[in-house]
Amino acid sequence: MLNTTEFRKLAHRVVDWIADYLENVEHYPVKSPAKPREIFKSLPDEMPANGEDFTNIWNDFHQIILTGITHWQSPNFFAYFPANSSYESVLAEMLTAALGVQCMIWETSPAAAELEEKMMNWLKKACGLPETWSGVIQDTASSATLCALLSAREKLSHFQINEKGFEGFTNLRVYASIQTHSSIEKDVKIAGIGKENLVQVPCDEEFTIRTDLLEKFIEADLQEGKKPLCIVATLGTTSSTAFDDLEKLAQIAEKYGVWLHVDAAYAGTAFLLPEYRHYLKGIEKADSYVFNPHKWMFVNFDCSAYFVKEKQWLIRTFEISPEYLKTANDSLVNNYRDWGVPLGRRFRALKLWFVMRSWGLRGLQKRLREHIQLAQELARKISAHPDFEIMAPTNLNLICFRYKPASITDKTLLNTLNEQLLHTLNNTGKVYLSQTKLNEEYTLRMVVAQTYVLQKHVWRAWELIQEIAKNLQLRYLE
Repeated sequence: MLNTTEFRKLAHRVVDWIADYLENVEHYPVKSPAKPREIFKSLPDEMPANGEDFTNIWNDFHQIILTGITHWQSPNFFAYFPANSSYESVLAEMLTAALGVQCMIWETSPAAAELEEKMMNWLKKACGLPETWSGVIQDTASSATLCALLSAREKLSHFQINEKGFEGFTNLRVYASIQTHSSIEKDVKIAGIGKENLVQVPCDEEFTIRTDLLEKFIEADLQEGKKPLCIVATLGTTSSTAFDDLEKLAQIAEKYGVWLHVDAAYAGTAFLLPEYRHYLKGIEKADSYVFNPHKWMFVNFDCSAYFVKEKQWLIRTFEISPEYLKTANDSLVNNYRDWGVPLGRRFRALKLWFVMRSWGLRGLQKRLREHIQLAQELARKISAHPDFEIMAPTNLNLICFRYKPASITDKTLLNTLNEQLLHTLNNTGKVYLSQTKLNEEYTLRMVVAQTYVLQKHVWRAWELIQEIAKNLQLRYLE
């Protein structure tokens, strides 16, 4: 157990290591080479009876834990969507850990509550969201969407489901595209609505929701006595960053009196750029909206910004006031325990504050535009190559593509070839990409968004992709 003197000495050592790590992270194998259960078997079966020297713990961190880490902060990380960090965000997290505050109500840390309120206002203005909306930090977009569904549920039932259960309010229906994030299905199940009541609407050729079919589904449900509850619009789908037509969805939601939730988990950061706000047309008619600064705004995980048009539906859905939580200032402040599922809350606003002040709006915009430009340039190179094919529009900085040599036309073989290409690439440790399926065709996803990624990292990755693809083709043709 450390004392203050030991802590001070070791903390300097750890900070020096963090700085070295972030400076040299591109030289680590991006994807962990660990095999299943390898880390687990390397650890003792029981906690030590007596405290161990920190040097031993530190050595095991290097020898055991680091071997099982996939390096999300590497500029060679192009998989999924990023969970970006920055030096400023790391410093804020260190202070948050040191303060160790519990931010459940205003009184338990006034600065945490008021900084959160102010940061949500900063984000709202910077992203062009409606001025009258209210914001709160959730841990993830999954939690924020659950809040939206529960708020919609209670609004429709006049809070009777919270009080008495679902009697009289069965057959609630939620609508989203087949490209919507898997968390929507999870949230529908958690909210008690039921997986079978999630209506997944087909998409058009650009992977956006078919609004004509959506309206037909709603009409059919009404004819059968079902209750349309919520439409989930996606701005920037996970598979391909497709953007649903928010304005049309808003019109449909308004026509049928259903809640409209907007999931912009990744792409919402792009709305810091005025040139992308055309995707937000109709947002003023939505009821709730979420995006994740912890994906592409250089604020490390977790930090999800959730906004609502009318905060009373959110608060009344979640509020509970046992005597031990009541304070004299409750009517004057935001007690964020009532703005989501958990009572306990971390001081997430601090890292937002550090990042937004240190980078500034123009600094954030500059980096975002650099990422988008790099991705667009790479997409043009891939499109121009006779043996590669772009699989979806490159709306921002995610490129969806596959290897398609003229000598191979069989669909199953092409899927197998591209799956092998992905695994071979990732096993090199030099890059990390992920995959999806678009129209049942195996598709590689490469997102150019890591905080400190440069052109050299993108071009090296493209050279490696071409080299491995060519070698695989020769092997398949033997």
